[in-house]
Amino acid sequence: MNDLVTHVIEAHGGQDRYNRFGSATVHFRAGGSLWRLKGREGILRHAAVRLDLRRQHASHYPFTAPHLRTSLTARRVAVETTVGEVTAERFDPRASFPEDVRAPWDDLHVAYFAGYAMWTYLTSPFTFTSPGFETAELSPVTEEGETRRRLKVTFPEHIATHCREQVFHFDSAGLLRRHDYTPEVINAGPAAHYVSEYKEFDGIMVPTRRRVFRRALDGSVLRDVELVTIDIESVLFI
Repeated sequence: MNDLVTHVIEAHGGQDRYNRFGSATVHFRAGGSLWRLKGREGILRHAAVRLDLRRQHASHYPFTAPHLRTSLTARRVAVETTVGEVTAERFDPRASFPEDVRAPWDDLHVAYFAGYAMWTYLTSPFTFTSPGFETAELSPVTEEGETRRRLKVTFPEHIATHCREQVFHFDSAGLLRRHDYTPEVINAGPAAHYVSEYKEFDGIMVPTRRRVFRRALDGSVLRDVELVTIDIESVLFI
């Protein structure tokens, strides 16, 4: 195993402790300019998501109504009632996204994007040792007066996520500080995702503040507009 992968997994609580759990329930608040752009401002202003830690599955609730929730896997997304009755579903959901960055999103677009994004964020870095994931350490960078080690992670085809190759920046303690990727379904170019305000939940270190910004072609971060904001209030691992 890559020594950086070992270091960062230990810093976030360790693989053995993480493997004790099968799911996580996260209460959070989300905002940012993306939701206004897509005509869905406030849709996840105050919500919860349940994540399966053994396979890719996520469910946000409540979703557009108190009795509705989402259900995401890599190849299917649905909206269903709290008793499991499907009200809308879409197979191969990635292919349904409009190319026009200004085009509005429907409920299933939101459910797919939010589902795979939160699953990616909350299961990293523990998934990096899973079958099909490939990792390689890149040259370090200095940001905010701190030297950070970088890890390129190639996600397998069976996982829904922003893009195949993503880069994670870690501080000297091994905690994640920045996550670079291109959210392909938005079709608006690369993003820099900053995390901070770590808290321990059930022995797992989780950043509770996330802010996503656009990146320019030269790699600089454009901090004038927050694309997505996520503030985590609680996490329960079971």
